[in-house]
Amino acid sequence: MSTFRSSRSGTVAATLARSRLGVPHVLFFVLAAAAPLTVVAGGASTGFAVTGTTAVPMAYLLIAVVMAIFAVGYVAMSRHVVNAGAMYSYVAHGLGRVPGIAAAFVALVAYNAMQIGLYGAFGVVAAEVLAAGGYTAPWWVCALVGWALVAALGLARVDLNGRVLAGLLLAELAVIVGYAVVMLAHPAGGTVDGRALDPGQLLTPGVAAMLVGGIAGFVGVEATTVFAEETRDPRRTVARATYLAVAITGTCYAGSAWAMSVAAGTDKVVEQARQHGTELMFALVSPHLGQSVVDAGRLLFLTSLFAALLAFHNTVARYLFALGREGVLPAALGRTNRRTGAPKLGSLTQSTLAVAVIVAYPAAGLDPITHLFFWLTVTGGLGVLILMTATSLAVIGYFARHRRVESAWRRWIAPGMATTALGGILIGTVTSFGDLLGLPDASPLRWWFPTGYALAALAGVGWALWLRASRPATFGAIGWGADSATAPQAAPSPPVRLSTRV
Repeated sequence: MSTFRSSRSGTVAATLARSRLGVPHVLFFVLAAAAPLTVVAGGASTGFAVTGTTAVPMAYLLIAVVMAIFAVGYVAMSRHVVNAGAMYSYVAHGLGRVPGIAAAFVALVAYNAMQIGLYGAFGVVAAEVLAAGGYTAPWWVCALVGWALVAALGLARVDLNGRVLAGLLLAELAVIVGYAVVMLAHPAGGTVDGRALDPGQLLTPGVAAMLVGGIAGFVGVEATTVFAEETRDPRRTVARATYLAVAITGTCYAGSAWAMSVAAGTDKVVEQARQHGTELMFALVSPHLGQSVVDAGRLLFLTSLFAALLAFHNTVARYLFALGREGVLPAALGRTNRRTGAPKLGSLTQSTLAVAVIVAYPAAGLDPITHLFFWLTVTGGLGVLILMTATSLAVIGYFARHRRVESAWRRWIAPGMATTALGGILIGTVTSFGDLLGLPDASPLRWWFPTGYALAALAGVGWALWLRASRPATFGAIGWGADSATAPQAAPSPPVRLSTRV
């Protein structure tokens, strides 16, 4: 197993396993994190019910366009900075080391919230599946079984994780496509209605709320760069996987939401979504499919959650690895398993935090769906949205110093458009965050979660300033990852002062 020695700190840290992932592997990781079946069955139906509009398909298409524009600068940056720290390292290179560490702390909170929150839904859905088979088990017992499987696979070879996710994801996508075909083949009133695809729907009230909630359905797509060090060809693999992930998720979400409106009737889909909730899709296909096929779909809903758990676990472990390797966090986190090449302590740390939360929730009498799944995953989505906005700005900063390496479209036009769009969605998310969580206006919790990210960022700034004063060698290597040895004098440039002049 290869290692590198940092000329600044003198510590030895192992690299991640090289050349084990191709485009399909990375694609499976990020699509699994996005959990398409979970979004289609839960997010789309909830979008109809909560917003009261039929603009859900067009809202998903609009978000996919925003994500594609974001990907232009993001992918361009990945060709020049290859680091498992992904967005943290991009911010360090583009805006400076201090903002980079702030972004790293936000990333750890966000991805842990996404991963751990999913255990609430996994436990409840697993308990329901068992109950249908005549067995009874508390949700937290089911969650712990899922946790044990994720913890074990997190220490295995990354390509093994990719194969597990591939099998689960292909079955998941087959259900999404199959159910959509069935719904379109049996339209309400006997005629396929395309009104839900009218772009004018985007001007109706409630679309802003759909954009805020819908962005969470694409969380995970941005994680392609986290696995760049383990790919055979980072320059091509990351780009292809990112664009394919955006295209597949956008098509699945919009297509399935439109199929629901066709099967239920455009005039009645909101009413039926409020009546059936996350069972809407299954209720629409049940009259036309055998019960065993519908039950298989529900089972794959469970495996969709498991796949997302495993994908986010790997993402968190690699962020911890990147920070440990650079000395920002304890150096032991920057070690890998000698046999599998997996980030050993990073994986174990994430597993330990997750099991502590799973055990604490039933002890505190908290609801696994509302307080664990919904609150934490929405909060995690907010954190990733903050990171994507900061990263788009960092891309502009980085290429302001490297003008000749990419076109103007990749350097500042697309990143500028992405910063504006994501920034607008971010402002809408923060201002309506309490409404997203279903909290009353007077509840202080509506501000506690966004404030948590502000505190995480401030903690990162404080830690970065301490590193700069006390451990300048470590501070100078921030953002370079495995390249610290080969480019000892090439630390990220000072923060760029972006001109406000056009």
